[in-house]
Amino acid sequence: MTSNSLPRTSATLRIALLAAVVALSGCTTVKGWFGDKNDDKAARKPAELVEFTPSATVTKLWSAKAGDGNEKLGLTQGPVVADGRVYAAAIEGGVRALDLQTGALVWQHKSDLEISGGPGAGEGLVVFGTLDGDVVALDSATGTERWKAKLISEVIAAPAIAQGVVVVRSNDGRVTAFDITDGKRRWFWNRDLPRLTVRGNDAPTFGPGVVFVGNDDGTVASLALTDGRPLWDQAVGQPDGRSELDRMADVDGSPVLDGATLFASSYKKQTIAIEAPSGRPLWAQDHGGAGRVGLATDRVVVADPAGVVWALDKNGGTAMWQQAGLARRSLSGAAVQGEFAVVGDYDGYLHWLRLDNGDFGARVRAGRDPINAAPVVSDGILLVQTASGDLSAWRVQ
Repeated sequence: MTSNSLPRTSATLRIALLAAVVALSGCTTVKGWFGDKNDDKAARKPAELVEFTPSATVTKLWSAKAGDGNEKLGLTQGPVVADGRVYAAAIEGGVRALDLQTGALVWQHKSDLEISGGPGAGEGLVVFGTLDGDVVALDSATGTERWKAKLISEVIAAPAIAQGVVVVRSNDGRVTAFDITDGKRRWFWNRDLPRLTVRGNDAPTFGPGVVFVGNDDGTVASLALTDGRPLWDQAVGQPDGRSELDRMADVDGSPVLDGATLFASSYKKQTIAIEAPSGRPLWAQDHGGAGRVGLATDRVVVADPAGVVWALDKNGGTAMWQQAGLARRSLSGAAVQGEFAVVGDYDGYLHWLRLDNGDFGARVRAGRDPINAAPVVSDGILLVQTASGDLSAWRVQ
């Protein structure tokens, strides 16, 4: 996301560049980011992928095109699944609905808008946002436009839809709720942005009568769905340090709700479990990252900014294992598919890690462009979208 004082275009380029430097260097200081004649360049290169004996078989079920992407914009566009359909969009090409099992095209909504956020799906709608602040709702059955609204900032996060409202997180730190039937604004809530942040957002998360939002200042907030009234906020990562780069603490992955416990992770390499109704922290651990966490039966899986994948005990936060073989490969958020955790990387590879010990189980290349958004798992099928808009579905055995 960007500073409020910068025009959208220049801010987009600046933070997209910043994200790229983070991905390739894994460093956290100005000196480390922009180079020094004494730097050890080999130590800053992405880790080479090592050979291993697969313990799982991965099968591609189908592939399709979500549209034409633009990796220079630093977007984290990914698919969403609802009612047996996959909904996907890219910066150019509109929105597509595909059958989850076969990948067959159900409908396509063509648009000249630059789609940067979304899609989100639920309650008969598919909703997306644009670089110009448009919020567009489509009928999920046909792809026809139902309503359109306008925000003052770009939308690079997927909207969330439930309980009669569409909640949109725009790039200026504002959260806006729209009525699901006609798109009229119900309320908005604003969070001031730090001067410098990691580019990328994820969808808000619903709970009973509330919505949870990750913020760029390292906090998670709980808002009442009726009027947007803040109920609590809790720090996940503390924005401390001597420079603006050091203080980046973004919570860019969607908080994950499991029963009455909310899990969130921060760019400051911190993960926290929160009692969702009250906001009371249950445990905190110094391993984490800005992306979405993967949730298994007894553990939480996170990828940190350095490219290390961690499994944390769900009940107490204790580190159960770490996998450092993907260091500096700019990993996506994590997903869980069966007995494996899955992450994507900057070079289009998907990596399946065994949940029991973190060992590599399988690897495939989904494309030749970065995988920025966390993979999505539905009905045992893993879906992934690259920055160039390539969409594919995978099953693991």
